[in-house]
Amino acid sequence: MAATPDTVPPIPAPAELRAAQEAATLRPRDLAESLGVSEAHLLAARAGQGVTRINADPDDLIAGLEALGEMMALTRNDSIVSEVEGDYTGYRAGPHAALVLGREIDLRIFPKHWVHGFAVEAETRQGLRRSFQVFDAAGDAVHKMYLPLEADPSAWLALRDRLATGEVGDGLATGPRAAVEAAIEAPEKAEKLRAEWDGMGDSHQFLILCRKLRINRLGAYRMAGAPYARKLPADALDRLLHRLADTQVPSMIFAGNAGCIQIKSGPIGPIKAMGPWLNVLDPGFDMHLRGDHVAEVWAVTKPSRRGPAVSVEAFDSRGALITQVFGHRTAEVDHNAAWMELVDGLVAEVAA
Repeated sequence: MAATPDTVPPIPAPAELRAAQEAATLRPRDLAESLGVSEAHLLAARAGQGVTRINADPDDLIAGLEALGEMMALTRNDSIVSEVEGDYTGYRAGPHAALVLGREIDLRIFPKHWVHGFAVEAETRQGLRRSFQVFDAAGDAVHKMYLPLEADPSAWLALRDRLATGEVGDGLATGPRAAVEAAIEAPEKAEKLRAEWDGMGDSHQFLILCRKLRINRLGAYRMAGAPYARKLPADALDRLLHRLADTQVPSMIFAGNAGCIQIKSGPIGPIKAMGPWLNVLDPGFDMHLRGDHVAEVWAVTKPSRRGPAVSVEAFDSRGALITQVFGHRTAEVDHNAAWMELVDGLVAEVAA
């Protein structure tokens, strides 16, 4: 569902939500939107009927996934979906931010948004599909973890039982969605922004700088201008993705929400358009992007001790960040020439 600050409408009774799910041909997210509820409400209505409420704390849930072997990790926002197959290895806990640093599954987790958790067993045309699904306080999806259909379910069942909260009610208390923050600019601070931008030694210092100046990411890009942030046409992300596929230049594609950011690193295969969607359908990685949601695109350069960190970042018409794409980086280097050539090419086309 689109994130809006609207007052939460009355929620249909759980029996109505169950009946709607039984008759539905829509995907759960689309069905929830049509009913004016969140995805989490749909799952809560099925508690005890293939759905078990679980502890959503990533220190318990994510740390327990390593024993399950390969899974599929799904993270999304309103405009992009990232699905990555791999192992949940390399978990690092943290009270404000946690990490998964697996070979394929690479996550940044913000635990305060991991509020409602469910273990789900759902019949599909291919068979019984098992997953763990986590939602924020408004009931919107933060992260979903799917067990392969052919996998032995014993470890999944054991983790489900260990995480089960014992709650059996079929209702769910949720709050309103947070408003999307439009660009916050302070033109009188532009020179200070550029001066402190030059002094950054790590790209992660950027958001700290924004908070210090009481602006936000998109506002900073509009204020700083070139060479810090160079505005591109709205179709530049589409062109970038096609060129990444054509050249096989490895990249890092970020897809996320307030509670989880998922990063897929490496080359991508052909871009397959279907209606408004731009799709990557590679072995072990699917990505689905609403190209028609892209309203602003920026090529951004941030200094770091390992060289410039250069990204192409897309925002929707509300100012919400859709995705960031970086050149593939290593522990030693934040810069690669092939990626820079692609970005510079997009910038040159604007000037031409």
